[in-house]
Amino acid sequence: MAKQLYYNIGELVLVESQGRPYLRGPEMNQIPRLRNAFIEVADGKIVNIGEGDPSQLDSYKEGIDCQGALVLPSFVDSHTHLVYAANREDEFAKRLEGKSYAEIAAAGGGILNSARRLSETSEEELYQSARRRLEDLISLGTGAIEIKSGYGLNLEAELKMLRVAKRLKEEMDLPIKTTFLGAHAFPSEYKDRHEDYIALIIEEMLPAVAEQNLADYVDVFCEEGYFNLDQSLRIVEAAKAYGLEAKLHVNQFNSLGAVKAFVDRGALSLDHLEVMNAEDIKVLAKSNTIATLLPGCSLFLDIPYGPARKLIDKNAIVALATDMNPGSAPSGNMALMLALGCSQMKMKVDESICAATLNAAAAIELSEQIGSIEIGKEANFLVCKPGFSSASIAYHFGHNIIAKHIIRGKVRYEAS
Repeated sequence: MAKQLYYNIGELVLVESQGRPYLRGPEMNQIPRLRNAFIEVADGKIVNIGEGDPSQLDSYKEGIDCQGALVLPSFVDSHTHLVYAANREDEFAKRLEGKSYAEIAAAGGGILNSARRLSETSEEELYQSARRRLEDLISLGTGAIEIKSGYGLNLEAELKMLRVAKRLKEEMDLPIKTTFLGAHAFPSEYKDRHEDYIALIIEEMLPAVAEQNLADYVDVFCEEGYFNLDQSLRIVEAAKAYGLEAKLHVNQFNSLGAVKAFVDRGALSLDHLEVMNAEDIKVLAKSNTIATLLPGCSLFLDIPYGPARKLIDKNAIVALATDMNPGSAPSGNMALMLALGCSQMKMKVDESICAATLNAAAAIELSEQIGSIEIGKEANFLVCKPGFSSASIAYHFGHNIIAKHIIRGKVRYEAS
């Protein structure tokens, strides 16, 4: 079994030995690290971690000198809409002229705009464009990702999106989880027939998704003007019969009682959470449901940021993700999310790193495999350019400080 050695690591961040699936509350600011460290990799997994001189190891002669650089786990993006047909710069221009996101959506833009464009795009075109985006994200440090459907809004188009995501998982060789989001918006033909569309989701879409094994999770956009709480609960309950756990869009613009309702039903994660009252925070913080915050969306739409500081101070499990999508969050740069977490959401550096790695992995049930530097886990980690510390990720926002990105033991990106 040939081993790869990465040595002369100045700072090795989030080194775990306790098998913790996530860190919560104050634990997030206590992530373990090693100095003058090394990592040994074999068959795509971490087999040895240590400090000091590794010259006695058999793998040393062929080892990779990290030149005193920072090394940390690959970022995990647990909430994305990576598969879509076209960008929406035209809507961005309308917002700059004063139109709100809601006004653009009411005029046929937003999600319905993406759905129209997707219906006109072949599956192969969707795959090739999504693959290019994913390659770009790998170069920015993302080593695992969740991908949602939701721009189809009919049976065949939703299945098409999920098939593309499944193909990416098979051909790109990195951890990918998929989420069925047929309940993203009501199609125009169901504008006045909401119950008929709910029936379509429950009676036709969910069985087909399950039969073809295309999704790991179910999601619903529970929000005013989209799916109300009762409709959302019915869809989530129906999905349970097919083994699909819930990862949900809630509290983006309004607090509708969804936090307590879905925590009580054991949701894996609740995502967005820009509008939270004291009771929402208390309920979520006492649960094992992961609070996934999406600061890129807040930046782009100029809406409030999720209350990371309050959630962490109340002992919640907090994750960060990009919400990458063509309308409200077109950036997939996880390092930027860390920077926004620190500068706009008052997170500490270690909290933001934990939220973008181990806790994000837990939000897609992968923290036994990735998210920390731990013996037995997949060798998914970032080697930064020499001279940077863990604080540099947030401090140098907008810059890519990654020298190498290793996924499953293979170098998948190397800075030129």
